[in-house]
Amino acid sequence: MQLRRVLVLFVLLSVAAPLTLPAFAQDGAATFKAKCAGCHGADGQGKVGPALKGTSLTADQITEILTKGNDAKKPPHKKPVSGVSADDAKAVADYVKALK
Repeated sequence: MQLRRVLVLFVLLSVAAPLTLPAFAQDGAATFKAKCAGCHGADGQGKVGPALKGTSLTADQITEILTKGNDAKKPPHKKPVSGVSADDAKAVADYVKALK
């Protein structure tokens, strides 16, 4: 009976452990790679678009550019990025700010 409890506890911890990691880190990275890396580089180092690694923009400013666009920016950022929800944009912004 004791072994059974230990096994059940082990299984529960194995399943719950990944759930404790911040979801934004994975989602933001995946969305960045799908929607942003083509221009900004896989690690935010810059490519066609400017480098984002070490950007002075705040996470809120990045989120706003992705969700609302900005007339002062070059395309595609004059308009909101299609297929990126507000939650996705926040996750991407958090991911970009974590790039070192």
